[in-house]
Amino acid sequence: MATSPPYPTHHAGPAEGAPRRRGRWWRRKWVRYGALGTLLATSGLVILALVREQTGTEGFLVGLGLAVFPVPLLVAVFRWLDRVDPGPWRNLLFAFAWGACAAALIAIVANSFATRWIATATADPTNADTLGATVIAPVVEESAKAAAVLLVFLFRRRDFTGIVDGVVIAGVTATGFAFTENILYLGTAFGTDQLNGEHGFMSVTAATFFVRVVMSPFAHPLFTVLTGIGFGIAALSAERHHVRRVLLPLTGLLLAMGMHAMWNGSSNFGEFGFFAVYAVFMVPAFALLTWLAVRSRQRELRTVRTELPAYAAAGWLSPPEPHVLGSMRARRIARQYAARHLGRPAARSVAEYEAYATSLAFLRHRGRDGRAGADFAVRERELLHELWSRREVARPALGYAARATAPVPAPWPAHPAHGYVGQPYGEPHREPYGAPAPYSTYNRPMYNPYGP
Repeated sequence: MATSPPYPTHHAGPAEGAPRRRGRWWRRKWVRYGALGTLLATSGLVILALVREQTGTEGFLVGLGLAVFPVPLLVAVFRWLDRVDPGPWRNLLFAFAWGACAAALIAIVANSFATRWIATATADPTNADTLGATVIAPVVEESAKAAAVLLVFLFRRRDFTGIVDGVVIAGVTATGFAFTENILYLGTAFGTDQLNGEHGFMSVTAATFFVRVVMSPFAHPLFTVLTGIGFGIAALSAERHHVRRVLLPLTGLLLAMGMHAMWNGSSNFGEFGFFAVYAVFMVPAFALLTWLAVRSRQRELRTVRTELPAYAAAGWLSPPEPHVLGSMRARRIARQYAARHLGRPAARSVAEYEAYATSLAFLRHRGRDGRAGADFAVRERELLHELWSRREVARPALGYAARATAPVPAPWPAHPAHGYVGQPYGEPHREPYGAPAPYSTYNRPMYNPYGP
């Protein structure tokens, strides 16, 4: 006999009919968004002025044109990793803007101040540059980039559910940071070539482009992804594990600082120090983290295939849908079928159906692990309602994808724990608007969230 999963079935909110208390004005959403937008816009204008001052207008334009090359590729890679349960674009836009504007501004100001202070204190400018690059810069830059991951982790917890989310947010933030930094380095290199009269493949600009854009476009994302993994593992931990949820992100941040320091200090390891660090540490670390990210993505698909059959048994999904929604190939076939026969709006509806179903699977998985919040039942009803409203368009496309990729599984047998004994399959208990009751209610047959 099925046991009740360890999550609440009642929403822990204010009592029904109780007057809602208006929050303080600074807690309102539009105030927070306005303050954040103002901060990012101001940071962007300041960093634009600083970079242009150091590179000149012509150098800035050249640096901008060259620095943009790796950005679409890196963003596409991180978006591909996030295809199982894609987060909203606004999170990625915020992460990129934070890295390119706020984090870059903090790094330029703090690094310059620290380097000048060390040079004044030690009377050794060469030593100051070395310490600044290997000690100060990794601490400042990784902390500034980690702030974006922390903000999404705290204020977008619904979108931050595991390792893949941490990798994506951290990677896009670092991509934005590297974009601004590359403008500065490439623009400065172009100015140096202009002064020396160098052109072509032997120029400083070409060498800088090769090292920063061709050989190591993944360097900054690789460092910050370690921080993102720490936050992602913390997101998988139960809320009662307060120490673990603090120590894991800090550990990831320290690892990111250490790898960043090793990379920046590679030029001090001899003539071939850069290539040695690149081959011995950077490439294996990149391969290992890529494997971890892809493995986490596959684990997410297994979670979908494992959790959604419960909703198919309750009548919310058709029997083949858990298989289809747990396969990226089948999901793509469903979207293509909808676009070909019903148009692009239908394909968008199928994509939304897939995303809501995935979120539902993750929600139930968190409930089984004891990590569901007090609003589990409310969130479950919201997701089920979104699925039900799109079923007319999505189910034919998903059915076609199931036939194209695997045999249709046999119907789920009726079971007393599901609350519809004596009813034929496909005719579960109906709510007033024609949808099955939320699955969590089947574990408690006497409880009906819609009425007595």
